[in-house]
Amino acid sequence: MAAELDLVIRARRAIVDSTERPVSVGVLGGRIVTLTGHDAPPAAARTVKLGEDEVLLPGLVDTHVHVNEPGRTEWEGFASATRAAAAGGVTTILDMPLNSVPPTTTVENLRLKREAAAGQVHVDVGFWGGAVPGNLSDLAPMHAAGVFGFKCFLLDSGVQEFGHLEPGPFARAMRECARIGALMIVHAEDGRLLDESALTGRTYSGFLASRPQVSEVTAIELVIRMAATTGGRAHVVHLSAADAVPMMRDARRRGVDLTVETCPHYLTFAAADVPDGATEFKCCPPIREADNRDALWQAIADGTVDFIVSDHSPCTPELKRRGDGDFGTAWGGIASVQLALPAVWTGARTRGYDLTDVIRWTATAPANRVGLSRKGRIGIGADADLVRFAPDEEFRVDVSRLHHRHPVSAYAGSRLTGVVRETWLRGITVDNDLPPRGRLLRRQQ
Repeated sequence: MAAELDLVIRARRAIVDSTERPVSVGVLGGRIVTLTGHDAPPAAARTVKLGEDEVLLPGLVDTHVHVNEPGRTEWEGFASATRAAAAGGVTTILDMPLNSVPPTTTVENLRLKREAAAGQVHVDVGFWGGAVPGNLSDLAPMHAAGVFGFKCFLLDSGVQEFGHLEPGPFARAMRECARIGALMIVHAEDGRLLDESALTGRTYSGFLASRPQVSEVTAIELVIRMAATTGGRAHVVHLSAADAVPMMRDARRRGVDLTVETCPHYLTFAAADVPDGATEFKCCPPIREADNRDALWQAIADGTVDFIVSDHSPCTPELKRRGDGDFGTAWGGIASVQLALPAVWTGARTRGYDLTDVIRWTATAPANRVGLSRKGRIGIGADADLVRFAPDEEFRVDVSRLHHRHPVSAYAGSRLTGVVRETWLRGITVDNDLPPRGRLLRRQQ
C-alpha cells in the first residue's frame, strides 16, 4: 500500500492523538491511511517535509460562522468566507441559519442555501437549521435532509425574518429535538433583562451595562432546565458571562447533555480596551471585563466550556459604523474566522497552555459534538485536512490582507503569534487562485 500513497507529509512536530510527536502522515484518496515515524516515511507520489519551526495540525472545525448568502451576500458570501477560513487553518465550517434571506428554516430554504454555496466553497461546509416561531413541523424534515442541528434565539435576533422563541415554544422545540435526536444550539440571553436606557452612544461602558451578565445567566438556566426535562441535547453558543459557569458545571454533574462554546474575542479583549466609537468590537453578548475573561480561560481549562469557535459575523462597513460609532445603533458581530487560531494560540501560550490544548478546543471537541468523526484530528481514516503552522512567528493584523469580504475587524493592528503557512483539504493545498474544492456536508446518519 505504501507505494500507492498520493502524499506523505513529514513533521518533527505534529499534534496526533492529543500529543505532540514526530510523524509521517500518509494520504491516499484524501484520507489519512498511515501514521509512521518521521525518519522512516513510506513511499509516495509526493513528499512534503515541514520546516524545523513548523507544526502539523489538523484543520480547525468552526461550527459558528455566519456566511449570510443568499440574500445578504454584500455582508459576506461563501467564496470570501471560505477563503478566509482556509487562510486561517479552518478546513470545516458550519453555516448559521441567519442572516441569509431566506433563513434556513425549511427544507426548501436549505435547498436554496446549498444551491448558493455549490461550487464556491474552498473548505467543507455544513449547515445548521433554524428553530423559529411556527416551524416546529419543519424540524424533523430538515434533520432528515442533513442539517447538523437547530439554532434558536431566546431574544430578538436582530433580523426580522428569524424570530425568537419564547419559553413555551422553546420547550416544544426542545421536546421535538429530543424526539428526533437533534442538537439544539441556543443564543442564550433574556431580552427582558436588557437595559437599553444604559446606552450612551459612543461609549462602550454603556453598551456593556445594557447587556448584563444576569441576562445570560437567566437564559442559560432555562436551557439547562429544558434539556434536563426533555432529555434533549443542548449547546450554548458564544458564552461571554463567566457567572454562568457554576450552574453549567452543576448541570454536567447531574447528567444534563449540555455543551458550551466561547469565542476568541471573549478570550482576547477586555471591556476597558475598547475605545469610544470602536463599534468593530460590538457583539452580542458583549466583550466583558478582564476578570471575566480570566474566568472564561479557567472554564476552558477545566472543561466546563467545551470549545472555541469564531462566531464570524461580518456586515458592511456602513452598518458597522452606523450612527458614527454609536454602540446602540451599529450592527453587532466580529469578523474573525481567519484569525481565530492565532488569537487563541496567542492567549493560550501566555497562560501556559500548549498546542494540544488549542487543537482540542478548536478542532477535536467541536467536530465530536456535531458528529464529524473524520474531522478535527490527525488519525487513520480521518480526512487529510491539515495545517502547516509556525507557532513562534509573530505578525500584526493588516485588515487589507484578510480574505473576508470587508476590511473591518476588531483585531485590526493587533500583534498575534502563530502563522498559517499552508492548508491542505483532503491532502491537496487550498489555493485561492484555483477553483474551489470544498464539499457541502450533511449530518452523518
